[in-house]
Amino acid sequence: MKQLGLLLLVPVSLAIGLWAGPVTLSPAELWDGLLHASGDAAAIVREIRVPRVLLAFLVGGSLSVTGASLQALLRNPLADPYLLGLSGGAGLGAVCAIALNPNWPWAVPAAAFLGATGAVALVYRLSVVSGRRLDPRVLLLAGVVVGSFAGAIMTTIVSLSEAAELRRAFLWLLGGFGSASWRAVYVFSAYAAVPLILLLMSGRALDLLALGEESAKHLGADVERNKRLVYLATSLLTAASVAVCGIVGFVGLVIPHVVRRLSTPMHRELLPVAFAAGGGFLVLADAMARTVVRPLELPVGAVTAIVGVPLFALLLRRNYT
Repeated sequence: MKQLGLLLLVPVSLAIGLWAGPVTLSPAELWDGLLHASGDAAAIVREIRVPRVLLAFLVGGSLSVTGASLQALLRNPLADPYLLGLSGGAGLGAVCAIALNPNWPWAVPAAAFLGATGAVALVYRLSVVSGRRLDPRVLLLAGVVVGSFAGAIMTTIVSLSEAAELRRAFLWLLGGFGSASWRAVYVFSAYAAVPLILLLMSGRALDLLALGEESAKHLGADVERNKRLVYLATSLLTAASVAVCGIVGFVGLVIPHVVRRLSTPMHRELLPVAFAAGGGFLVLADAMARTVVRPLELPVGAVTAIVGVPLFALLLRRNYT
């Protein structure tokens, strides 16, 4: 019953996401905009709100699946998609692109993706120990070190930037879907499809990794192969998410805990439900960001943090007291 309630969040959040915004549309105008290709309502709904809602849903679902997978890989309930230096690498790439101000609309997303993948490669290289074995403990420490180093360089660049570039950098770092478009939806889908499918098909492997390496080996799992597969897939999925919307925190940390509490800890069932719940949560957060102080717009990352921190604190209190 609780699992059904999480799945019902999807249509409700999509409907709210399409309805909410600086311009208020009646249900009739919203329906008319979806059905017809001409008129003001159609332009707002089809060209602005539908791609924005779809992108927020896909990114939220991807971050949730990534967070659940990393928590199993690292056997750490506090693991999230940005723990392994990805946010620092992506932020550094984006800030460098903003500071250089190239005349190309996709410069910032492309630089963020390159920065994130560079951080992934560096963290992986630092984490491979004797016998080419990927050690999750070293992986965690390497991620913190790389993220801190990238953050220091990023802070230096931002402090030397002009006011306009500074504001743009901070808005990007806090995350948002203001630049969402159909093209962004297509690009994200193309990059995210393969790693997302790999993670969704790795439910049994994640269950075994969560038990510990020795137990997984005794149960017949190829531990090293599974660790590398999960790390690569989660890294690429997070890099694609950061590239299209900036850094949106707490989705990948909080939603897997909520789903485990309301549904099941078995990853074969957990990951699809986490995708649906995370997507719905981020769509609702984006709708709130667009409407709370309209016509201005809050960064989505700020909204997810404001909602996510009390929710995670509540989960901690219920689970450990």
